[in-house]
Amino acid sequence: MANPLNVYRGPDSVRSYFHPESSPPLPLVEIPDCLNPYRRDGVRIYAKMMSMHPANNVKSMPALNLLENSVEKGKTQTVIEYSSGSTVISMSLIARVFHNLCDVRAYLSNKTSPAKLRLMQFFGLDITLFGGPSQPEPDDERGGIRAAERQAKEDDSKINPNQYDNDDNWKAHIRWTGPQILGQLPEINVLCAGMGTSGTMTGLGTYFKNAKPTVYRVGVCTAPGDRVPGPRSHALLAPVQFPWKSSVDHMEEVGSHDSFSLSLSLCREGLVCGPSSGFNLKGLYQFIARRKADGSLAELAGEDGELHCVFLCCDLPYQYINEYFDKLGAEYFPTIHNEHLTKVDLHRYDDRWEKEPADALDLFFTQDDALASALVPITSKVKPQPQTSIIDFRQPLDFHDFHLPGSVNVPFVHEDTPSPFSEPYILESLWKRLEETFKAPSKELRDLLRGRRILLLCYDGDSARVATSVLRAKGHEADSIRGGFKALRRLREKSDSGFRARNETGVEVIAVHLPSPIPVAAQVV
Repeated sequence: MANPLNVYRGPDSVRSYFHPESSPPLPLVEIPDCLNPYRRDGVRIYAKMMSMHPANNVKSMPALNLLENSVEKGKTQTVIEYSSGSTVISMSLIARVFHNLCDVRAYLSNKTSPAKLRLMQFFGLDITLFGGPSQPEPDDERGGIRAAERQAKEDDSKINPNQYDNDDNWKAHIRWTGPQILGQLPEINVLCAGMGTSGTMTGLGTYFKNAKPTVYRVGVCTAPGDRVPGPRSHALLAPVQFPWKSSVDHMEEVGSHDSFSLSLSLCREGLVCGPSSGFNLKGLYQFIARRKADGSLAELAGEDGELHCVFLCCDLPYQYINEYFDKLGAEYFPTIHNEHLTKVDLHRYDDRWEKEPADALDLFFTQDDALASALVPITSKVKPQPQTSIIDFRQPLDFHDFHLPGSVNVPFVHEDTPSPFSEPYILESLWKRLEETFKAPSKELRDLLRGRRILLLCYDGDSARVATSVLRAKGHEADSIRGGFKALRRLREKSDSGFRARNETGVEVIAVHLPSPIPVAAQVV
């Protein structure tokens, strides 16, 4: 085994990491019995994890072989390829790693999903979209495949490796994939792979025809009128020039629903792969079922009496996530609890905006030195710092009973209302009202907010914390007190000269009354 420790060093480390000849073979994993309905029939099924290549897809080896034989050093500056995704993404990586080429251009269908388009942009691809069929025939002059060819013919600095018509595509699997599989599983009896350009099946079928002719080769096509990312229908294979017909012994057709649902099952059992992997496995299932039904399954078994089957896992599922939900429906996926919260409480939080009580008092208040030694309540000895506003969200009676000097009462919450972080519907109701209030504040509120540092207060600190997030998102410098007035009361109890704010203190009480404060019942839907 090459490089058994899987470590890559030196100036060519990434090249070695990408090259099949300097890295261990890609994993071959037997699927668990819960995914093998034919295990009791002596059938063993293995997944060849082509998705475990550094480029994460089956097209990485063809891309390596295609560019190795197409790029002319000192002459080639641009690579152009029509591809639904995996091939040209692999080319973009390999072009940089092996050939120091950054200009790789993807021609593809305008029906490509937004997720896949963004993935291509993520890898630095220059994208050109084409109308018409999502999988054009290779010889259709109106399609993107021919457009890529024409671009390369018009400019010697550009190349079009053309996965649809270049034998280096399928020969990559003779060179690397086939020998890996046979070396890992000498007892292989059945091989199954999907057919898009037909390069994978052509290469593997040709390899096993010579290396182990007893291997039965099953190709899988998309069911007529359906679409699975990557493979094609049998009709669209007709114009493909590769010798795929002599590389398969049997063909199966599979639809998209089975492909997505089966790959979802594979993922949940630990074999993370995309829909074309489920497509290949479903094709293998159908083939086994046919042979079992006609009593010929045992004819394919090896000397050990078991039937060893390999299918290819071609890529990863992440770029197709939206399609999984579209194809399969909600019943295939767990419910999201409190999903309504995805539409509220949308702004960021920061622990630095939630102050400890003593720290908040130091930041927002200053002591009146003239009254420092006077025998008057502590609230008469301190006053708010200049250019600050203290907004108290409690109810008016509680505010009247005890409040910080210079506070303004904006009633939003009740003392017996649960924390918004423990009751989702309370959070939703509170956030919506805060958003409505501070999105277009009254003149009184605007005067409190504009150009000032703001301290927000409530009973337990949690509602004020939500309000801090809302105000910060609108550009105001707002803070809250961790634990709210409960924490302030504890601080007062610990201090010999704690706050004793009562009506008799003479501190001015200012109130901004908003219409219809939220009663407790109204906050729980």
